[in-house]
Amino acid sequence: MKRIVIFASGSGTNAENIIKYFQTSKHAVVTHVLSNNEHAKVFERCERLDIDASLFDKESFTKDDTVLNFLQVEADIIVLAGFLRKIPSKIVEAFPNKIINIHPALLPKYGGKGMYGMNVHEAVKKNNDSETGITIHYVNENYDEGAIIFQAKTELNSKDTPESIAKKVHILEYEHFPKVIESVILKNG
Repeated sequence: MKRIVIFASGSGTNAENIIKYFQTSKHAVVTHVLSNNEHAKVFERCERLDIDASLFDKESFTKDDTVLNFLQVEADIIVLAGFLRKIPSKIVEAFPNKIINIHPALLPKYGGKGMYGMNVHEAVKKNNDSETGITIHYVNENYDEGAIIFQAKTELNSKDTPESIAKKVHILEYEHFPKVIESVILKNG
């Protein structure tokens, strides 16, 4: 049974979806959620779902090895679900092809620093794109540049707003993210 540790910075809807999906899995289980945001709603979700969750500070993430040491003991795979910080290279190096992120657009479009959530959906709308979607990818040292594992698309029309685009993207996230995580776990043993 592989152990999944989720990083989340916000409301935690994707984290909750992943936790629930793996509650009945024979292959993996979410053992812990880590967050850099003391006000993140993901803590309430974890309490309700009886999943351990911890807050960490920038120092323990980037300077000392507190988070890295925890992960080396507790995680077989790391999932970023609405996590807004860049993963330090020491963690990337310790977990090669074992850190998975989801991006709310079809990379390489709309990737990079500051491109998350509504920032992405507003850019998609501004450029009048006819489609958008999700990209699930491995994490490397650069924002949104790791090898792509999976993409799913949704069509857009001129009446779509950034908010309606977000809803379409969330549907894709909830449908595909847990299944793709599971397929990566099965493929990598």
